[in-house]
Amino acid sequence: MPPQRKPDQSAPKTVSPTGVAYEGPKEGRDPRAQAGDFLTSSQGVRIPDTDHSLKAGVRGPTLLEDFHLREKIMHFDHERIPERVVHARGAGAHGVFTAYGNAAGVTKAAVLAEEGLETPVFVRFSTVLGSRGSADTARDTRGFATKFYTKEGTWDLVGNNMPVFFIQDAIKFPDVIHAAKPHPDREIPQAQSAHDTFWDFVTLHTEATHHTIWNMSDRGIPRSFRMMEGFGVHTFRLVNAEGETSLVKFHWKPVLGVHSLTWEEAQLAAGFDPDFHRRDLYDAIEAGAFPEWELGIQVMPDTEDETFEGIDLLDPTKIVPEELCPVQRIGKLVLNGNPTNFFAETEQVAFHTGHVVPGIEFSNDPLLQGRNFSYLDTQLTRLGGPNFSQIPINRPHVPVNDNARDGFHQHAVHEGLAPYKPNSVDDDSPAVADARHGAYVNVPRKVEGEVVRGAPASFDDHFSHAALFYASLSEPEQVHVTEAYTFELGKVYEKAIKERALTVLAKIDGDLCAKVAAGLGLPAPKPDPVEHLAPSPALAQVTGETFPITGRIVGIVAGPDSDVAGITALRTALEAEGAVARVIAPFGGELGKDTNKEIIERTFVTARSIEFDAVVVADGAPKDKDIKSVVLLQEAFRQLKAFGAWGDGAEVLAAAGIDTSGPGVFTAETGEALAADLIAAVGQHKVWEREPLVMSSAVPPAA
Repeated sequence: MPPQRKPDQSAPKTVSPTGVAYEGPKEGRDPRAQAGDFLTSSQGVRIPDTDHSLKAGVRGPTLLEDFHLREKIMHFDHERIPERVVHARGAGAHGVFTAYGNAAGVTKAAVLAEEGLETPVFVRFSTVLGSRGSADTARDTRGFATKFYTKEGTWDLVGNNMPVFFIQDAIKFPDVIHAAKPHPDREIPQAQSAHDTFWDFVTLHTEATHHTIWNMSDRGIPRSFRMMEGFGVHTFRLVNAEGETSLVKFHWKPVLGVHSLTWEEAQLAAGFDPDFHRRDLYDAIEAGAFPEWELGIQVMPDTEDETFEGIDLLDPTKIVPEELCPVQRIGKLVLNGNPTNFFAETEQVAFHTGHVVPGIEFSNDPLLQGRNFSYLDTQLTRLGGPNFSQIPINRPHVPVNDNARDGFHQHAVHEGLAPYKPNSVDDDSPAVADARHGAYVNVPRKVEGEVVRGAPASFDDHFSHAALFYASLSEPEQVHVTEAYTFELGKVYEKAIKERALTVLAKIDGDLCAKVAAGLGLPAPKPDPVEHLAPSPALAQVTGETFPITGRIVGIVAGPDSDVAGITALRTALEAEGAVARVIAPFGGELGKDTNKEIIERTFVTARSIEFDAVVVADGAPKDKDIKSVVLLQEAFRQLKAFGAWGDGAEVLAAAGIDTSGPGVFTAETGEALAADLIAAVGQHKVWEREPLVMSSAVPPAA
């Protein structure tokens, strides 16, 4: 028998092409997967040999009548479908969303309003620019798209890990993507914004300034999908049971906190483990460390001018600081199932901003309005026609009776003679519903205005929110922004583009501009800072707050003479907090003997610093200064990770040039005694106090 689906894997719910749930066979395979125990053709004919073509003699020509060969090759030749134009590189997972019920006052949508209601979901995370085969850790915006299979129909919340976008109007979407994608002559660089055409566009089309500085911040290189905020980006309109409306912005708040990689980690991971983020997601779910987020909303009055505290809510390049409008937590998302098949689920899932349910409506945000067209249109080519909603991962979990017929890949076998309204032939079926029967009935609102291509005057403010964001960051984060701009603009060839970028930075912060200019070897323009709102502490990642370490990975460097009991004690303490310990040694196999054993999960050849959130050296670890071990330790130290050692393990750190009395380095007599300090440090994500000591390219030697 083939291997069974793992406990952490879950296929889409068994739902018919027309949305009706049904039970598969009581035993055996899922009805949407393979059936039977024999190899067959696609027509169900059993095949006796799939290793040799049908020939005229063993050395003769292949015969055209070999239907199995022709069918097998034909299908193989067409296994790939067009990748997404943007968000091609992604990873997904199944889960459940549970409503707290406290949103009932602002929306009648059951998925948000009914306390305790559990709604199945599928979430896809992605990068924007790279192709399907690009690296996970490129500096980029991440997609955070959630499909809610609600009892009132499918709702898609199609967001990003940044709350703003490069453009204010959807008509500019082809321009920004054409500019950001690889240069069309040589198809390089892949999955990067560090090139001339991107910076040419964003420095001319300055409404992109706010999103650009988010990309240059640590938000552009998240540590994990599990440690990433999500935002709906746009303003939406919620409607309650009484027909009252509010304007809202959606937020996903990760339980593990918001954390990022260092730039060195991101670059190393792109080479050593380009699947870094998707592996992290899958491994966490498989280990039972289910990723969790709380869904929050900022609720604002639905006024005629659609502004709040002077902020235009229709402008997707602006934020509403949480200090002005707090985020109300209204539910929790838990991802608890990996896909059974990547292509069938993660690749074929189709999200659309226009998929909404009663109680959730749109605002006049011009970017949202265009997405409501584009996200439907793009599926026609990518998924082969208008019936993509019948693919299992896309099927609603409620009955579907839409009068749509035929088209490519039609899976439903429709009955009746009259797929039109009105009709008398089929007794005027299906009936239209009213609000009392759960219909999506728009709240009446006045819409008027002159036909014009233009934008309101408030859209002309391109710099104040970028300046607000930069002013809100902690000192380490501001340093990283400076380095990111210097790196990216350092990859630009045209001097005029660099100079234009500096004039933009001069409006954000004079010190930022001066430091980037110095890094580029160019004169800094005169500071021209714009006025902005008071700094928003909610925008900073480095706050001193301690977070759970669920799913964090601690590497323990050891060898054949190491204190195995100490390793076991430290592992036990870490696992009690939901963390993972992995033993690293010069060779594979096991350490210890009899009942006191530890499996070696990484060797000095297979381990690299990027995999670990902290590194510990065990008593008795090898002291031969193995270069691979030294490189691992020095990299991890530069990457601001917590360090520990017990017994003579401290000698290994010292030999690698690591000061055992430095920030974030803990020593103890036993592995168990080390645990508390290590756990607390990992909960801080990084040892930021160490950063000024390791800004050079090499770890400074111990005093």
